This record gives sequence, structure tokens and C-alpha cells, in this order.
Amino acid sequence: MKITNANILSFEKLFRTNFVNSLSGFKSANLIGTISNEGKTNLAIFSSVIHVGANPPLIGMLVRPTSVLRHTYSNIKETNYFTINHISKEIYKQAHQTSARYDKDVSEFYECGFTPEYSDTIRAPYVKESKIKIGVRFAEEQEIKLNGTIFIVGEIMEVILPDNIVCEDGYIDTESSQIIAISGLDSYHETKRIARLAYAKPGIEPREI
Repeated sequence: MKITNANILSFEKLFRTNFVNSLSGFKSANLIGTISNEGKTNLAIFSSVIHVGANPPLIGMLVRPTSVLRHTYSNIKETNYFTINHISKEIYKQAHQTSARYDKDVSEFYECGFTPEYSDTIRAPYVKESKIKIGVRFAEEQEIKLNGTIFIVGEIMEVILPDNIVCEDGYIDTESSQIIAISGLDSYHETKRIARLAYAKPGIEPREI
């Protein structure tokens, strides 16, 4: 099967959305926690969080166009802070429910059965039920002019996670906390590590570590 750009553009809207969203394969599954200046909390599921850099520690995510109200985006712009909360197997159904279009005055924390949790470092709420949590300060944004999406870059201000999942070399064993992945818009997956491989060098066969 060969599918061209013209074919994709001719697809029915929902089919095209599902098809293109599935093409990138497995993605991280995260809940983004924010709060407005008025103190109203918001929680939304995202599958677009990616590593940006380690020095300084940066992380980014893609936000859909703001042609309609985006509560997560507006709260980040108001307060400059947000949290990234990994989704584990135990809470994926509740996490999925946060994608419903609740009114701005309605908190997904309470509607979807999550508990807001705060630290002294940042203003935005964490998800208490999440096992790996990242506190982030807004750093910059870039608009993707082709479709109006916005790439947000934030600096990692703190990380909250179990002691026993950080390995001696700094690698975080997310699998041991039953962190899941997303494919497409609505498919949730458990993971199973195949191996960790040593740093690749020319002329040297890959080896497990």
C-alpha cells in the first residue's frame, strides 16, 4: 500500500486525524497540570511531550491552535508554570477522560478523580496519583506557521519520583513504575524493554549494558 499526500488530504476528517496521529508511533502519555491567576485548576492529557535539552534541563510540548480557548495554554501564559505528570497503568482511564471538553470553571482534577498536590517550588498543581512528576517554568514558545500549533519550551525546576527507579548512570526506569504509552489519539499501551545498548561508536558492534 502506498498513500500519497493527495490521498491523505482526501480522507474523511476523522479517518485522516486518526491516520496521521498514528503515523509517529508510540508517544509519551502525560497529564499537564495548570492553574489560573484566579486559582482555578486544569488538567489535560498530552501525547506531545518531548526532551529538548539537558543543559539547561529543558522539556517541550506541542499545543493545538488557540483559535478556540485552550485552558492549558492560557494558564501557562498567565502563571508561567505547569506540571508534567506521567500516566501509569492504574490511572489511564481517568487520564483519558480529561480530554473531554469541560468548561473553564470546571476542574478536571475533581471531575476525573485526581488529587491536586502542590510543592513550594512552583505554583502549578501536580497529580498526586502520578508516580513521576516534573515541575516546569515556561521559557519560550514557537508558532508552527503551517497549522497554527504552538511549541512550548519549559525549564525543568524540579522532579518528584520514586528513589528506586533512578539508575546509577542517571537513567530513569519508567517501566518499573508501569508508565504507559499512547498511539494515535486513544490507544494505550504497556511497555516491555528489549535491552539498553552501550553508546554507539563506529566499527564497534552494539552491546547490551
